[in-house]
Amino acid sequence: MSACTPTGSRVASARTDPVLGAIPVAIGICALLVRLQITSLPPTDAIVALVALYGAILTGSLLAPSVARSGPAPLDRTTALAVGLAGLSLAVFASGRPPGVPFSTWAIPMSLLAAVAEEALFRRAAYGWLARYGVAIAVVGSALLFAAVHLPFSGLAALPVDFGAGLLFSWQRWASGTWTVPAATHAAANLMAVILR
Repeated sequence: MSACTPTGSRVASARTDPVLGAIPVAIGICALLVRLQITSLPPTDAIVALVALYGAILTGSLLAPSVARSGPAPLDRTTALAVGLAGLSLAVFASGRPPGVPFSTWAIPMSLLAAVAEEALFRRAAYGWLARYGVAIAVVGSALLFAAVHLPFSGLAALPVDFGAGLLFSWQRWASGTWTVPAATHAAANLMAVILR
C-alpha cells in the first residue's frame, strides 16, 4: 500500500482481511482466560484488575473490524430482545435458580460490565469476523467460542448450558442485526445470577 492510499481504503481492507479480524478476537479470548489468575488476587486488587481487563476487552472489541450486514435485520431489536429474555426466563424456570455469584458491593456492576464486554467480543468482533463465512458459521462459531471460554470456570457439566446461552445470544445478534441486544440479555442473565443467588 502506498503512502498516497486513502485511509478509507486501509479500513476497508482491514474489514475484509480474515487475519486482521482474528487478531482482536484471539487477544480478547486470551484476556478472558486470564480471569482465572485474577480471581486468586486479594479482593481489591482483583476488582481493579477485572475492571481493567473487561474495559480493555470492550475497547478492543469495539475497535475490531466487523463485516457489515447486507440487508435489513429479520426482527426489530425490541422483538429480538423480548424473545431472548423470554428464553432466559424459561431456562431459569425449567432449571431452577441460576448459579450464584458471590455477592459484594461490586457484584452487580462487575457482572454487567462482564456481560457487555463478552458480548462485544463474541457477538461483535467474533461474529463479525466469522460472518464472512456465512450466518450459520457466525452463529454456531461465536457460540462455540463463548462456551469454550467459560469451560475453565463452569466445568464440563455446564458446557451445554453455556453453548445454549451462546446460541441464544448469537441468534439475537443475527435477528436484530446488532450486538447490543444480546448484550442486554446477557446483562439480565448475569444480574439474575447475582440477585437470585
